[in-house]
Amino acid sequence: MQIKNVFLIAVVVVAGMLIAGCASEEKYDNLKLQNRSQQERINELESQYNVAKLQLAQAKEQLASAKGLCEADTEELRNKVAALEEDVVKKAELISKMQSELVRGGTALPAELSSQLEDFAAGSEMVSFDPSTGMVKFKSDLLFEKGSDIVTSEAAVAIEALCKIINSAEAAQFDIIIGGHTDDLPILKASTKEQHPTNWHLSSNRAISVEKVMEGNGVQPKRMSVRGFGEYRPIEPNKENKQGNPKNRRVEIYIVPMGS
Repeated sequence: MQIKNVFLIAVVVVAGMLIAGCASEEKYDNLKLQNRSQQERINELESQYNVAKLQLAQAKEQLASAKGLCEADTEELRNKVAALEEDVVKKAELISKMQSELVRGGTALPAELSSQLEDFAAGSEMVSFDPSTGMVKFKSDLLFEKGSDIVTSEAAVAIEALCKIINSAEAAQFDIIIGGHTDDLPILKASTKEQHPTNWHLSSNRAISVEKVMEGNGVQPKRMSVRGFGEYRPIEPNKENKQGNPKNRRVEIYIVPMGS
């Protein structure tokens, strides 16, 4: 009788595991579909953002050459510029928010993994961790040598510590997305411009550099992807006349369900 009861318990446990596994797989499949739909919305919004930036540049040119216009027309142009500036900032903020939702899909990391990442971020001034999005953020000014994609020795130590968490059993079912961001400061130095002609290049090359350090610390390449966003996803407004903002210079590392 005892053996029969043990057998029944074993069957129930196995069945429960299979059901849980199917539910988990279905959850991740749904997340992938949500991501694809979200990416389509992001692409549409980015097109609108680029149009708004072009309209803003044209309005600023009109305002700068508005010497012959009456005060009413000049004031109308000023209002148009102000409205377009507000629209560009709002669209940039929305794109950034939607990107976070895209890579995380609103799914919380396991408690133990999240706890490890919180402890890791607490021990480094160059790192922050957002448990609601599963994002580890590095400040680029501390992560790289100025104007380059060379990872500093101090940052390499921090990335190595992060890789130990990513290679742990708790993170085994998650992939890594590495996103590089810059502010809107133009690249002017000739030697820098040779290697990174634009902020697009610099942000992408920096993301690749972080990937290489992670790969060197045992994270499998098939688990990682890299993205460069240049200056186009600020988390705070840049100063006027392309004076930048250090908070926008960053590398974001998202820990996402495998296959997302």
